[in-house]
Amino acid sequence: MSGGEIRERDLIWRISEILGGVDNDDCALIEAGERYLVATTDMLHRQTDFPDIMNPWQMGWMAVAVNLSDIAAMGAEPFGLLMAVGLPPEADLYFIDELFSGFRDCAAFYGTRILGGDTDSHQELTITGTALGWVERYLVLRRSGAHPGDLLCTTGSLGGAGGGLYAWQEERLDSPFIEKLLEPEPRLKEGRALAKSGAVTAMMDNSDGLALSLSDLSAVSRVGFLVYEERLPLAEGLEEMVGRQRAVEMALSAGGDFELVFTVQRERLEAARRACKLTVIGEAVEEGIWMERDGERRRVEARGYEHRIGKFGNRK
Repeated sequence: MSGGEIRERDLIWRISEILGGVDNDDCALIEAGERYLVATTDMLHRQTDFPDIMNPWQMGWMAVAVNLSDIAAMGAEPFGLLMAVGLPPEADLYFIDELFSGFRDCAAFYGTRILGGDTDSHQELTITGTALGWVERYLVLRRSGAHPGDLLCTTGSLGGAGGGLYAWQEERLDSPFIEKLLEPEPRLKEGRALAKSGAVTAMMDNSDGLALSLSDLSAVSRVGFLVYEERLPLAEGLEEMVGRQRAVEMALSAGGDFELVFTVQRERLEAARRACKLTVIGEAVEEGIWMERDGERRRVEARGYEHRIGKFGNRK
């Protein structure tokens, strides 16, 4: 057997084929009369997902927030969460109290609660969250549905979490970007309002970076995207901290922003604007993912926050 590491998304597609085809959406959809029960699960590890400066309360907050962000991307309302925790040997009662308080506080802030879960011992802190929500069948938003000519939009600002990672690495711990990195804010209110607007054709959350998100939307909707660099809503102060080129790169590939990226019918743009504050950053095109600056276009590589898993090779 020979080869290298497997990209997370390649592994997901491979597993989907083994299982007979699993929809590539932020949540699974379960029919329940006139509504869907939406369900998502996310696993986080101490070494790969939590920066060293993160306290246990923030770890708990993040573990809940990343799951609620998937609920938001479907236009759904959260119903509750199940949290399974593998606690390391060094976890004391203070750590445990703060971690589970983070679970509780994030869930409560977004109008939901922890329904139950499981605890066990593990070599490193490992948290698996499962979030459930409800959405009407006629309102559900998916990654499929974008068409050439649709406008490409985002909520909030981009690159802030990347700026937080940069500030941490540079030991600039007083940077306001640090909080953006450590305490993500899922856009549940915006996702629900956009679903009700009837203007959105496709949507997902932007937790892994804009470039990977557009790659995922492109693969499922079978369209391309053209992004206008000058329209990117870079986080305030980011360009001043790292320069224009690096700020744009952070927006594209740093990950951790947890905004919603979506397409809107051109004639329904005002309806989407009434639903929430948004920025039009480009449009859907026939193929490819492109960035335009000063009238010149370049292809955007699908890079972002993505786990590398195991080893790849052909067993003979």
